[in-house]
Amino acid sequence: MILPFWTSLLIRVYAWIAILQPTGLLNRALRALGLIDAPILLIYNDFSVLLGLVYAYLPFMILPLYGSLSQVDESLVEAAADLGARPSRIFLRVVLPLSLPGIAAGALLVFIPAIGEFVIPDLLGGPRTLMVGKVLWQEFFDNVDWPAAVAMVLVAVLTAPLLIAQRLLERGRSA
Repeated sequence: MILPFWTSLLIRVYAWIAILQPTGLLNRALRALGLIDAPILLIYNDFSVLLGLVYAYLPFMILPLYGSLSQVDESLVEAAADLGARPSRIFLRVVLPLSLPGIAAGALLVFIPAIGEFVIPDLLGGPRTLMVGKVLWQEFFDNVDWPAAVAMVLVAVLTAPLLIAQRLLERGRSA
């Protein structure tokens, strides 16, 4: 999970470009296996942007979730099973509530940088892909315009989850 962080994000995005191009590794493999006759357009669309974002930010979700799940007391799971709870019920009633702090931390760690992402949408999505970070980049560097309104919306969108998380933590400590 940590291994991709040993290389630059830009290099990893260029690797995805090489994989997803019509003459790229994935299309050549699918053609060699006889699954497709003509190359599939896998790049410069929403699929490639989503794939790049998931690839780039998945470790930021998994690591806090792993930390949270590793602290779950096994005896609680065993007790629920001994009392006749099915595995799905054990997950929903025991494991999921105990892992909520890790889910919240991971969601914040993913949401905050992903909302301002401009490299992945620009390189994998092409010129038609619009995301907040890319719009800010274009307004600031291409149009040489200070996008005050868009920046304020971005600040508000990023501040709201942090305030909500802080309130939830304060409630948890007081309870």
